[in-house]
Amino acid sequence: MIEGWPVLTAAGLVVAALAVALQRSRVQIAALREALEAKSRDLEHIQTSFARFAPEEVVERVVASGVSMHGERKEVTALFADLVGFTALSEQLEADTLVRLLNGYFERMSRAVTEHRGHVSTFVGDGMLALFGAVQPNPWQANDAVHAALAMRDELAAYNRELEAQSLPRLAFGIGLHRGVGVAGLVGSPDLMQFTFVGRTVNLAARIQALTRVHDADILLTGAVHSGLDPRFRIRELPATQVRGIAEPVPIFAADSFG
Repeated sequence: MIEGWPVLTAAGLVVAALAVALQRSRVQIAALREALEAKSRDLEHIQTSFARFAPEEVVERVVASGVSMHGERKEVTALFADLVGFTALSEQLEADTLVRLLNGYFERMSRAVTEHRGHVSTFVGDGMLALFGAVQPNPWQANDAVHAALAMRDELAAYNRELEAQSLPRLAFGIGLHRGVGVAGLVGSPDLMQFTFVGRTVNLAARIQALTRVHDADILLTGAVHSGLDPRFRIRELPATQVRGIAEPVPIFAADSFG
């Protein structure tokens, strides 16, 4: 023992070791807290900017699922709906009446989509894009999408009865559905984001929707959707149709009912 130096007993060594460990833990905890706070700020920013373009439940599902900011390839069923003759109708109605009518329509159509595990990605004028299987994997996405389309038909019929009671014109729509692979992810600027799906699948769904006028049917789907459907759906096969951007004629089916 060196004179003047403290004597370290076994207990003293233990206390010293614990003090070092405690200090190290405090440093680690501080670093962890800083990382968590930074992550929390990132999530809050995503939620704030994304929530402007999506329902709250979709925002929560996207954030909880850890959706990549870089996007990922997924198989998704796209539903594109568009009102028939709405441009001409919009020129006949007062602005406030037109907006009220359109908001009531979108509210009902969105409800039909969300009740069948889909989410509305985009409103474009009087058109609407809904996605099934984009946020979370969904092996029954084709069934859900067609169920949603049939529910939208029922919602529109009920809404038209309300419109007639107010002496307002009835609405009619066309719906096109297609299933395929594309890129799903958060798209937009740092201040304004939306969760969407990019690829030929959406384009083909929109073009199939346009064929509803040709085939005099309000809900059309491609063979890619039809191949995965529950056999209890009542589906009519229509002549395969040449679609812009597709080399071969596309198999087309009309959805009548379920059960």
